[in-house]
Amino acid sequence: MTEKNDLLKRKIKKELDRDRYQHTLGVAYTAACLAMRYGEDLDKAYTAGLLHDCAKCIPTDEKFRLCDKYGIELSRFEKENPALIHAKLGAYIAENKYGISDDDILAAIRTHTTGEPEMSLMQKIIFTADFIEPRRDQAANLKEIRQLAFTDLDRAVEKILYDTLNYLGKKKDAPVDPMTKMTYEYYSSQRS
Repeated sequence: MTEKNDLLKRKIKKELDRDRYQHTLGVAYTAACLAMRYGEDLDKAYTAGLLHDCAKCIPTDEKFRLCDKYGIELSRFEKENPALIHAKLGAYIAENKYGISDDDILAAIRTHTTGEPEMSLMQKIIFTADFIEPRRDQAANLKEIRQLAFTDLDRAVEKILYDTLNYLGKKKDAPVDPMTKMTYEYYSSQRS
């Protein structure tokens, strides 16, 4: 870990509650492991992991206020489901509060909840690390997805999306972000 990331780790600890901070560390370490496996920059992956939820603990009303203040465009779905707002707001905060200028890190933070078609390697790493980090234990097929993450990252992304859509489909009145559907359709079509 670089000195810069050590400082960033101390700063982010002040912004998150205890459980979210532990999750964040798990994502950062998992992202670094995936980066090592796939030849991506470890430091960048660790940084993206540390910052992926930097806006998560901001109260909902404040998230809306900040998005309005900084001109962060929210979809109708995001407005109706504010739990998703932290991704876009987090990318803004990472850039403007923590000084991150790397577009790939910012994109990985922005898309870590829903993904998007044609994600970069960094985006897929953060999307996957967020799902499989060691403290996660509730998701269906987690063991299989953890193995896939280190053997076929695109297939792991597809499986995460499929399982997410399947889980939400079983819950009555559970909303599904259109971007999640679009991302799943993209990655499932790549295997055809």
